[in-house]
Amino acid sequence: MAATAVPSTTPTPPPTPGEPSLLTPGLLACIATASLAGLLFGFDTAVISGTTDALTREFALTPTWLGITVSSALWGTLIGALFAGKPGDRFGSRNTLRILAVFYIVAGVGSALSWNWGSLMGFRVLCGLAVGGSSVLAPVYIAEVAPPSRRGTLVAMFQFNVILGILLAYVSNAVIASMGLGDAEWRWKLGVAAAPALLFMILLFRIPNSPRWLVGRGETDEATAALARIGMTGDAAHAEIASIRQALSQSTEQVALSWTRHRKPIVLAILVSGFNQLSGINAILYYLNDIFAKAGDLSPNLQAIIIGVVNMVFTLVGMLLIDRLGRRTLLLVGAAGMSVCLAIAGLALLHVLPDGVLLYALIGFIAFFAPSTGAVIWVYISEVFPTAVRARGSAVGASTHWGLNAAIAAVFPTVAAWSAGLPFLVFAAMMAVQFVVVLLYFPETKGVPLEEMEARLGVDLR
Repeated sequence: MAATAVPSTTPTPPPTPGEPSLLTPGLLACIATASLAGLLFGFDTAVISGTTDALTREFALTPTWLGITVSSALWGTLIGALFAGKPGDRFGSRNTLRILAVFYIVAGVGSALSWNWGSLMGFRVLCGLAVGGSSVLAPVYIAEVAPPSRRGTLVAMFQFNVILGILLAYVSNAVIASMGLGDAEWRWKLGVAAAPALLFMILLFRIPNSPRWLVGRGETDEATAALARIGMTGDAAHAEIASIRQALSQSTEQVALSWTRHRKPIVLAILVSGFNQLSGINAILYYLNDIFAKAGDLSPNLQAIIIGVVNMVFTLVGMLLIDRLGRRTLLLVGAAGMSVCLAIAGLALLHVLPDGVLLYALIGFIAFFAPSTGAVIWVYISEVFPTAVRARGSAVGASTHWGLNAAIAAVFPTVAAWSAGLPFLVFAAMMAVQFVVVLLYFPETKGVPLEEMEARLGVDLR
């Protein structure tokens, strides 16, 4: 099927009259606060990479049970992503994120104090519930307060904070490992996440609800006040509220997410999220220390930090390009580059190529992943659904992401124990498939106002 895309070479539309300035303190506070959920997402999911050896010894884990242990939080993320959409649409993204912040805090403290394997798994699942829910609702919130001409960059701030969280997890692991804490080391590594979670909860009480959500509830005065806080006042605010009302009035019957009416955005959300995980990114990040233990001269902790820095730098590159080159172009370039780098990494682990190329292959993989599917995923799934079902639609994409994440993380140690290079060759093949699918099916969404996205994607409004 041919893509009904706006050509990716079209220039980024200039801000429309009345769009809030990117320097408005209120807007920046909203974006920064919601994006902090991404930092917790990255930290809490990646920190486990520095504890795999200790957990294996502590609980006498086989490779299979190690996979189950690492993936426990990810099954929680799947549940959180699946069920976050409904409360997000009903109570608002900001209000639901406040509850999830409490989950983060309890999970961090509980993991540090866990008394046996079962209690650790319980707290990691609770952490996963928070990660999965916030991965749906934080990008939705940002997309709804961001001006259309800069929506990609601002939603990508969430992904940047995911990467920053991953890097901080690697640095935190290395610092704690150098402190000589003995058998309690893994507890400190998991428990330190409670500190940023507390900050997140406090900041959530300083930002408004999404104006779009407020208009949908008929709370016009509150919506006007929320728009004022992000820098839109006067006639511009009235015009924005009128535009939101018009979009909602056209879809008043779409109170339920429908395959018949929303087929195209549902398929796009599943594909962009599925390919994100079929790149192998999270399996690689979760088991990075174990992978580097098989090859290379540097310490696993140092190599993990190198990967984390590269990830952050190239995520910034993606943020700079996403509203210029567009989502589709980044996905195409990234898929091609990742396929080559993953194939090289697989051959290095199979000793067909020298072991020393592994670090460089993974650096190349991250350099292509971060500005492409890494930067695009949360932007894309937060903008392709109509306002009335945006949170529930985003939950479809996020649950696909987390379901595959959990499954791949669970089986990776077992498959890698049998053949270290095989998973990488499979990931390389999946990225080749992604290139073809994106080329033939994916539309470009850069610069398209959310209220116009329905018509652009052919969503049935009857």
